[in-house]
Amino acid sequence: MASVVDICNQALSHLGDSATVSSIDPPEGSAQAEHCARFYPMALAALLEMHPWSFATRRATLAAVVNPSTTWRYCYALPSNAVNLISVLAPDATDDYSSSMQSSAQAYDNDYARNTVGGAYTPQDFSPETDDAGNDIILTNQADAVLRYTMQVTDTSKFSPLFVECLGWLLASKLSGPVLKGEAGMTAGQACVKTFAFWLSKATDSDASQRRASPRQQVGWMNAR
Repeated sequence: MASVVDICNQALSHLGDSATVSSIDPPEGSAQAEHCARFYPMALAALLEMHPWSFATRRATLAAVVNPSTTWRYCYALPSNAVNLISVLAPDATDDYSSSMQSSAQAYDNDYARNTVGGAYTPQDFSPETDDAGNDIILTNQADAVLRYTMQVTDTSKFSPLFVECLGWLLASKLSGPVLKGEAGMTAGQACVKTFAFWLSKATDSDASQRRASPRQQVGWMNAR
């Protein structure tokens, strides 16, 4: 299990540094520790936003607030730890893609439709905005909305090994300028970005393969067939 210091030293080693940082909070006193303390939070926040990582994904019932919109029915406060918004769901959604729905004879003029149960595609339209007071809000037409989102995670014990690999290379790309400086720093930074992109593809593929989601949309008359 890698610590923050381990990840920082990994990033420095990618740049050919001796990588002997012992603390960045507070920084131990070396220039490398100062640079890591500055750029590590930036690299972590950016990487969390790039993909709906399983270890950082959570659901929360949203708190309703005063609605400033005339085009959306409901307004909710954005969770303070949200990094990336994935979907707004109905509270009874069984998963992200389908939920039970009693078919209506008013919707379908079919005797078979009256008592059949179908799947309804549940992720709802939403718009993240800021109100007049500067508060982050979510506008949607979903009552009692549940938000699925990527949250800010700082506990490195939650990170997957491939996420750590990505974070080390992304941090190295940010450290390359201040550590190596000049043209050497620019060249190293570009190389780190390319290597980061390689590992990001591996990490996101691995993360996605560990979940199962089967989007389906079905109406009442199809259930009766």
